[in-house]
Parts: sequence; structure tokens; C-alpha cells
Amino acid sequence: MQAAVWYAAKDLRVEQAEVPSIRDPHEVKVKVAACGICGSDLHEYAAGPIFIPVDAPHPISGDKAPIIMGHEFAGEVVEVGDKVTRVKVGDRVAIEPILSPNQDGAYLMERYNLSPQLGFHGLSGGGGGFSEFTVMGEHMVHVLPDDLSFEQGALVEPAAVGLHAVRQSSLKAGDTAAVFGAGPIGLMTIEALKAAGAAQIYAVEISSARKAKAESLGAVVIDPEQEDAVAKLQTLSDGGVDVAFEVTGIPAVLNQALHSTHAGGETVVVSIWEGEASFQPNDLVIQERTMKGIIAYRHIYPAVMALMQKGYFRAEDMVTQRIPLEAVVEQGFEALLNDKSQVKIIVSP
Repeated sequence: MQAAVWYAAKDLRVEQAEVPSIRDPHEVKVKVAACGICGSDLHEYAAGPIFIPVDAPHPISGDKAPIIMGHEFAGEVVEVGDKVTRVKVGDRVAIEPILSPNQDGAYLMERYNLSPQLGFHGLSGGGGGFSEFTVMGEHMVHVLPDDLSFEQGALVEPAAVGLHAVRQSSLKAGDTAAVFGAGPIGLMTIEALKAAGAAQIYAVEISSARKAKAESLGAVVIDPEQEDAVAKLQTLSDGGVDVAFEVTGIPAVLNQALHSTHAGGETVVVSIWEGEASFQPNDLVIQERTMKGIIAYRHIYPAVMALMQKGYFRAEDMVTQRIPLEAVVEQGFEALLNDKSQVKIIVSP
């Protein structure tokens, strides 16, 4: 089968790989139908390794680089282990790619995304969505409702990040929020804020295409290259927003997000970072602000799919390009690095 295999930063190769087999009675084999390119994938391609194990095998997958990439995906179940009960052959499924301690088809931790052994199928070994077939535990598959497409299924993973960020924040219905960065996760966060009842949502973004996307979703857009984003937010929100979401991974933007909140406000850091960032602790202390981080999601796929059935997180609002697997490097990763008009690119094996 064809697969996109990560060897090192800027060294991603589409090559022939062995078709994986079920080796555990609680495993499921999936024929991949659609897989999105994630911001985390882009970080690994441009400056990795971050989650990709290179010196020692990942403790759960047992793999180290080179590994097959792709963790935002959906497909069809083509084979199941003898003890699988969650799905059957022919089911359409969205994949929850979290690698965390598990046994007999279930995660062992309640907050399984906070395991010290956290990894991701498609980033930490075990196979991935940039391939024709892949195998994972049944605890990682969720049946897609009949009215959601495979492409929509591939968006469940990034939508889960946005929804988890909002649910872990202090935001209440009627509050104001600012989202710094209107890439795929930023746009998903805007949608999650709408579902949560935010009264006003601001988006800080420089890309014209992404600004248009954010505006179409109902956000008031601010371009930090055209005006002082913090001053504008403080004015528009009468002293600062209730919650700011940092979704860029840029150190200067972290400070902007922090200063955009009012006294007692909250900043939620959603990004995965390539390096360190600094801020003045007094900006938290003197204003009694709070800052928190979130990683991935947990127990949230059913809620995401239910919101999708109500019209949230629509593929037509997010997907800007569809490409075959053999074009994933030039038309996928390189395009996302060099063309900020791209939002979500969907790959079909």
C-alpha cells in the first residue's frame, strides 16, 4: 500500500509500506477514506520531531521514526478482532488517535489525554491516516452517523480540539471571547464558541483568506498588521474580553492574548509550541488573570458529531483543497507552509 512516511524534518516520503494486520483481539482494521493535514503535522514536517519518537520507541506504539503520519481521519472498518464489540465490518468510523494506556479495548485513565505516555496514532507510530489501511484499538473508533460524510469524519479530530478548549475554559453563555489565529483549529474554536453561546467572538488574523473564513463564521475580525490588536479588542469589548484563546504558537501572540483580557480574565493556550515563550508574570498577578493550557481532548467525539449534525464544524466552511496521497508533500505540506490562503487540506489515499 502507499503511505506517507516521516523520516526527519522536511523529509516526508510517499512510498510503499506493508499492509498492517490485526494482532490483538480488540483491534480494528480501517480502510482510510479521508485524512486532514493538521497544524501538528506541519510542525513535525517543518521543525520536528515533537511528538514523533526518534531515539527510542514510543512506549505504547512500540515504534520510532520512520513512522507513517496522519491522525485526522475517517474510513471504513474492513476487519475486526475476535473480541471487538464497538464496531463491525462495514461501519463508517471517525478515529480518535490518542495513544494512552489501555486494556481490553478501553482507556485505563479517566483523563487519558493527560497520560505521561501520551502519543498519537499517526504521530507516535502504530500506523497513520496517510496510508491506505491502518489498525488501531477499538477504543479509538467512533461510528459516524449516516448523515456525516467521510470528509466530515476527518474533521472530528480538529473540531474536538476546539470544543475541548472551550469546554475547559471558564467561558459562560453571553461572554465575549477572542481567538488569536484563524487557522483550522482557530476556526473550530470559533464554531465551538458559537455552540457554547458566546455573545461576541473576535478573531485576530493576518491572512486575507482566513480572515474571510472567520468573518463568514460570525467573528469580528482584527488584522494585527493594520492596527493594534490589543487596543482594538480592549475598545471593542469595553475593557477586555472574558476569555482569549491562543492558537498560533507565536510568542508575541501569547502576550497579545494575555493583554486582551480584562482584569480577572482567562487565556487558554491551545497551540503546540516549537520553542519557548515568555511573559511578565505581573500581567497575571496584578490583574488576577489566569492562564491555562489544553492538550487534545477526551470523552468528546460523540458531542462533536452531535454538533456536526446540527450544522457546526461544516466541511464546506473549512476545507480549501482536496488532494491524492501521492501529492501530500508538494500540494499538502509545502502548500500549507507557503500559502496562507489554505485552511484545511484533505488527503485521499
